[in-house]
Amino acid sequence: MLAQTKKHAIPRPQTRSLITKILEERKDVLVLLCKVSGLASFPASKPLGALMPEFCELLVDYIASAHFGLYQRLSVGRERRRAVVDLAMEIYPGIDRTTQIALAFNDKYGGVTLSGDLTALHRDLSHLGEILASRIDLEDRLITAMLGESIGPARSAA
Repeated sequence: MLAQTKKHAIPRPQTRSLITKILEERKDVLVLLCKVSGLASFPASKPLGALMPEFCELLVDYIASAHFGLYQRLSVGRERRRAVVDLAMEIYPGIDRTTQIALAFNDKYGGVTLSGDLTALHRDLSHLGEILASRIDLEDRLITAMLGESIGPARSAA
């Protein structure tokens, strides 16, 4: 029985590839978030104006990879492990909420020229960072389950 359980716990290559892509994009988003947040303290920073479109594009790519990649896989029934499906259903509202906030950030800042007082941007970046931290906690729980590792206790989404 243990051997059979272990056999089913090994993720398929496509699952592992999807998870690797999401983790790479997440890392890139966090690196750019730190750069952009540091530059937001300087009014009308030219590097900030150049980095914001790149950051917003990467943010949307990451959100889409996780949202459509992981959840589409689960929603079309390609996941057979009941514990993984149940966990996905439990955390989906939190993931969806963070998706909406990230997309709203992109809509607000993705195609604009930054100038003048950047107080609102600084505040929005701080909030986005908190939201991404919450999302990462939720995604990590799902990724852990998909990789066949034990599922930890539930954490609340901010």
